[in-house]
Amino acid sequence: MSDRTPPVKLIILDRDGVINQDSDAFIKSAAEWSPLPGSMEAIARLNQADYRVVVATNQSGLARGLFTMPTLNAINQKMHAAAQLVGAEIDAVFFCPHAADDNCDCRKPKPGLLHEIAQRYGVNLKGVPTIGDSLRDLQAGFVVGCVPYLVRTGKGLNTEAKGGLPPGTLVFDNLSAAVDHLLMPA
Repeated sequence: MSDRTPPVKLIILDRDGVINQDSDAFIKSAAEWSPLPGSMEAIARLNQADYRVVVATNQSGLARGLFTMPTLNAINQKMHAAAQLVGAEIDAVFFCPHAADDNCDCRKPKPGLLHEIAQRYGVNLKGVPTIGDSLRDLQAGFVVGCVPYLVRTGKGLNTEAKGGLPPGTLVFDNLSAAVDHLLMPA
């Protein structure tokens, strides 16, 4: 028996439009947060396959004054509770609180959130799947070596139609279909 710790199996998900319903008016309260059909079960299947599920999400509604930090915490708590109801666990939520014109390094498509995830977990992100519904989600992952997965939920259909996806982007109808592909025996 080896005393070496196996490498961390990590997957990075965007939140709005991937895990839950999205809104052009922002998700501004826990009452507005609603999981997409099958998303929590897909996360549970990832957990069962020993993946640590991490969320990386832009939350510029904070900078815009649309909601407060306690409200964001309540939204994320509702997401964690919904996951736990089906035996799923979201390991951590990393978020950018800045507006687009703040020129921070953490707002996707910049890779700051992903660098933070890599540092926290002590991993190289090369080959780590990242699933999003917008081009900026895919770009942030691609520049750090992640494998980009686009889902057609949320803004995904429009993202797919516009084109310009990073090379090697895999496209699926929803999170459940992406997880089916990811967990397929080789």
